[in-house]
Amino acid sequence: MQREYVNFGKGGVMVTRMALGLGFRGQHDADEAKNTIAAALDGGLNLIDCANIYGLGDNRRNAGTSEIIFGELMKDRGDRDDIVITSKVSSPVAQRVNDRNTSRWHIIREVERSLKRLQTDRIDVYLIHHFDETVGYEERTRALEDLVRDGKIRYTGVCNYQAWQVVQTLRVQDRINAGSLITVQNPYSMLNRELEDEMFPMVRATGLGIMAYSPLAVGLLSGDYDPDRMPSNMSLWGNRRSHAFNRVVRGAAADVIRANADVAKRIGATPAQVAQAWVLSHPEITVSISGADTADQMQDNLGALEIDLPTDELATLNNASDRLRIVLDGQGFEDDR
Repeated sequence: MQREYVNFGKGGVMVTRMALGLGFRGQHDADEAKNTIAAALDGGLNLIDCANIYGLGDNRRNAGTSEIIFGELMKDRGDRDDIVITSKVSSPVAQRVNDRNTSRWHIIREVERSLKRLQTDRIDVYLIHHFDETVGYEERTRALEDLVRDGKIRYTGVCNYQAWQVVQTLRVQDRINAGSLITVQNPYSMLNRELEDEMFPMVRATGLGIMAYSPLAVGLLSGDYDPDRMPSNMSLWGNRRSHAFNRVVRGAAADVIRANADVAKRIGATPAQVAQAWVLSHPEITVSISGADTADQMQDNLGALEIDLPTDELATLNNASDRLRIVLDGQGFEDDR
């Protein structure tokens, strides 16, 4: 299926406006994970978002399994050259002292490990997963630039950075004559509009793209949750996050969840589709990252690419969510998609 393609931020490579993220926290079966990836690719997406720590179910125990599963699928399908792959580095991968951060030692080792798991010769966009205060800008920047020159990676990006940290990175890259970042990756949804304050103006000024993760606000905008009822203990927010549900889903946040569901009903779409279409309605956003764990969820999410929200419905959603910045702040959800 043909989809709309856009430049990947400052890069010349073209990508679809939706990516599939391979966090797979709600999926424990490798075959079902492969089916989900296949549904994304068969649905016309050409961008898959990985990380060296992503794995089925509990990433801490299964780190790297997502890249292994994806690598096996690409080998079977034979379509590597049609797919743009991102991966990430910085999070702890083991308990040894050098099994984390953004040192040259760790970055270069983790690239090699990811390439082996993915069964490929390059990662198209390699991102620093979290800002690292223990290592200087220049060390990680030179390590990434060396990997670009060696052909191991094509472009660079950063995740979970503040705008000033992105600007400082760009300054160091310019000073040492390294290639520029092309994208940032941060959470953005109707329940987390923090990026609008500083990140949006910065990317408009620099030409960087934004990959928006958690567009469904860790599932709260998926349509599976009613603000007026405690969720089932079989769901994420009724199980692992049950302690936080009533604290998070109240006031303006509850109003946004209701407004999203109401708009979806009026336009004949699903809440998940509307929430992602809202994210993509912002020109600063290059890509919305789907956190689908099943092929059915992926098919539903793909419907967001077909939606052009009516002006009045977009205003309804904007007005409902206008005051919200980091509803999930401090809850430990930064890696939940």
